[in-house]
Amino acid sequence: MKTTRTWILIADGNHARILESVGRGHGLHEVVGSAIRLHNPPSRRLGRDKPGRVYESVGDVRHAIEPKYDRHRAMETRFAEQLAEQLHRFVETNAFDKLVIVAPPAMLGDLRKSLTADVAAKLVAEIDKDLAKVATNEIASHLAGVLIL
Repeated sequence: MKTTRTWILIADGNHARILESVGRGHGLHEVVGSAIRLHNPPSRRLGRDKPGRVYESVGDVRHAIEPKYDRHRAMETRFAEQLAEQLHRFVETNAFDKLVIVAPPAMLGDLRKSLTADVAAKLVAEIDKDLAKVATNEIASHLAGVLIL
């Protein structure tokens, strides 16, 4: 009987790693080479040092202009797209049978939008938690309701 390989993608806006479960009693182990870290400085370091200023149409009052484009958030969205592309390549090589995604709500939404149909077909659960910095041996307790480890 073939063992079912379940991959758990744990991601946030800057970090990602993939853990694998191959069945009951085997626990979780990290897939070699799956840890990715994005260097994403805060928005204040990515754009101008101060927001632009504009005069009020009446009088001499000035206001700061809020940026219409958050570069930090855009980098996080692109990171999610890259993770989805990587998962698609893994599906093409039949690297896993089932997929669980654990990510904060914003990242989870970005990943949902970016997943291809073949990756989405292997998706069995989504957990909206930020576990990117939690140790591997502690993650099993957070997945108890989803996976049998």
